[in-house]
Amino acid sequence: METIKDLLAQKGADIWSVRPETTVFQALNLMSEKNVGAVVVLDEQQKMIGIFSERDYARKTIGAIGSQECPRDLPVKELMTTEVVAIKPETGVETCMALMTKKRFRHLPVMENNALIGIISIGDIVKAVITEKDFLIAKMEQYIWDN
Repeated sequence: METIKDLLAQKGADIWSVRPETTVFQALNLMSEKNVGAVVVLDEQQKMIGIFSERDYARKTIGAIGSQECPRDLPVKELMTTEVVAIKPETGVETCMALMTKKRFRHLPVMENNALIGIISIGDIVKAVITEKDFLIAKMEQYIWDN
């Protein structure tokens, strides 16, 4: 089974980020432009302080609707997830899939030596698992035909 490091090498390690003061609208625009479901929130020292996802927007703006502010004008720090679980590059893909399923995460930052080196989505994990299963099936079929 491949590791998250292998997965990042294949998909790339692009990290899209915003600052805590970035408006929800600006963050959603960036997510749409980059075709991603989440952005990492970094402070002035480039330290990860949260993650803002489509799910955060969908679920947390309900509380903001009753306020005077339009949810799209709120800073992401008002809606972001602050208790972020991160993984190491050595983590196995299946281990990561189990964690994402159990904790109901769709995006996981990848940290190495206290530095953010990438982010993976549940879609990345599913694609990797399917690719590996397809490879194993092809090998089994070849074995059957050869014997």
